Amino acid sequence: MNVLVIGSGGREHALVWKLKQSNRVEKIYCAPGNAGISDIAECVDISVNDIQALINFAHDKEVGLTVVGPEDPLTNGIVDAFTEQGLRIFGPSEAAAEMEGSKVFTKDFLEKYNIPSAGYQVFTKRGAARKHLDKIKMPCVIKADGLAAGKGVIIATTKAEAKKSIDLIMKDKAFGIAGNRIVIEEFLEGEEASFIAFSDGKTVLPLPSSQDHKAVFVGDRGPNTGGMGAYSPAPVLTEELTMRVMNEVMLPTLRGMEQEGRLYKGMLYAGLMINGDDIKVLEFNCRFGDPECQPLLLRLETDLVEIMEASIDGCLDKIELKVDPRPTVCVVLASQGYPGKYATGKEIAGLAEASREDDVVVFHAGTTLQDDQVVTAGGRVLGVTAIGDTVGAALDKAYKVVAMISWDGCYYRNDIGHRALTRAEKKDAPEVGIVMGSDSDLPIMLAAADFLKALDIKYEITISSAHRTPEQAADYAKTASARGLKIIIAGAGMAAHLAGVLASHTTLPVLGVPIDASSLNGLDALLATVQMPPGIPVGTMGIGKPGARNAAVLASRILGINNRVITEKLHTFSQHMAQQVAEKNKALANEQT
Repeated sequence: MNVLVIGSGGREHALVWKLKQSNRVEKIYCAPGNAGISDIAECVDISVNDIQALINFAHDKEVGLTVVGPEDPLTNGIVDAFTEQGLRIFGPSEAAAEMEGSKVFTKDFLEKYNIPSAGYQVFTKRGAARKHLDKIKMPCVIKADGLAAGKGVIIATTKAEAKKSIDLIMKDKAFGIAGNRIVIEEFLEGEEASFIAFSDGKTVLPLPSSQDHKAVFVGDRGPNTGGMGAYSPAPVLTEELTMRVMNEVMLPTLRGMEQEGRLYKGMLYAGLMINGDDIKVLEFNCRFGDPECQPLLLRLETDLVEIMEASIDGCLDKIELKVDPRPTVCVVLASQGYPGKYATGKEIAGLAEASREDDVVVFHAGTTLQDDQVVTAGGRVLGVTAIGDTVGAALDKAYKVVAMISWDGCYYRNDIGHRALTRAEKKDAPEVGIVMGSDSDLPIMLAAADFLKALDIKYEITISSAHRTPEQAADYAKTASARGLKIIIAGAGMAAHLAGVLASHTTLPVLGVPIDASSLNGLDALLATVQMPPGIPVGTMGIGKPGARNAAVLASRILGINNRVITEKLHTFSQHMAQQVAEKNKALANEQT
């Protein structure tokens, strides 16, 4: 079939690149396209918003599938117009695309269907909006209601900044009619993630999680952009949280849109804020994210044409999504000055050399051809996208290629993926800290270490006395969470204040193991460990090695709440214990006969 892709950015280059891999595709057109897309598709000079011209072109070229990249034509009703003409097109209807076209619609929808989001108020008058600032805490978030190319969201840290932002949107019309209404929203803390899925109105077929970097400068500072880079997967979205997003956000949204008479087909993109176990929706988009699309499609192995046709036909439940398990990253190279004013027409060097690198694809965003030379033609110019065995390996490949490319005024962030790298470091860090008051306690506490080792749970062992090194013990507890520890097992004899001292300096669970180190056979340590004042709990185990082993078992069960692998190993451990009992009973029965 012939395929038409609408758009001219890095997202559209990635879509053309992936669609071209389908054996069902004969020829691809892209309107209007860019210099990179022109290498693999035929670019046609038609604006993304000239819907009638696009319809005429699709008829003329017998296009069997049209794929819409940007949000503007979707919110302007291109899917409805194509469908009325009997043309197959992938994307949501104009009514469904209002999920992105209007922040007010989205916030009201989320509230109506009890989908978690930040508190908000809507304003049509600048004066009323400014007065509202006296009633709320700072920082706050101010959003233009309509489309603003990803730049209509402002985080104001002070009332003065908030008033300036309101004036910018409503008085100065920085975003045109998109700012006729604004949303003033509660500021949410946490880590953002992108959850992007295919939908056919009934079924949600999710892609792997991803995360983009909206701020223009290193360290997530500066004004928001369309996105300075992205990577997939986003470690902040654990398997458990992913299931919750499906059940608490995506499926209720699909059902709600159907109830509203806005059957949702196409890409459904939820921008999320994750704070521990708390999930809230920041926004919805009605298309692939850019630059999230680039790393996601680099991982996708299933034929994209089949997925999109199943979405159109309402049979996504028959599609099995196959994804490369390796992580991917995208580093955006932008024009100096973006997202403000920037120069164009700068000749780009190094593209030929970059194209020869394995596991890396350079997707063009803002480029054009000028006298047979590729030159800059936008704020975001290129997206260097790489795949690797780890996020770090993928980043190394991407930044190696970034270093090959240059033009006058080229800018990029050198910290893309920093959150994933930090989480990877913590993942390799110990989860359980085993602390003992003396080296003489080591033979006892090794019972805990051996059990954790058997379950492949990382741990650390240290000596720290509540009486001889109190400052060291307090510091260990205070820094435990930041170092990645989730549980502390503390073993001590006699006065046995160690577990209590640690518990008083951390909010992590502390399990105390009394050790027999006196003529009282450990009873003194048991009482000292279990008798804690209100508000300083210690989970007290039995005395000695059995207690140390049980501390490790309990620690494993706590970790297993959010780790299915540990839970399965604990089930195996329980079965092994039951088998041991059965064998002993069998041996006992044999002795009696």
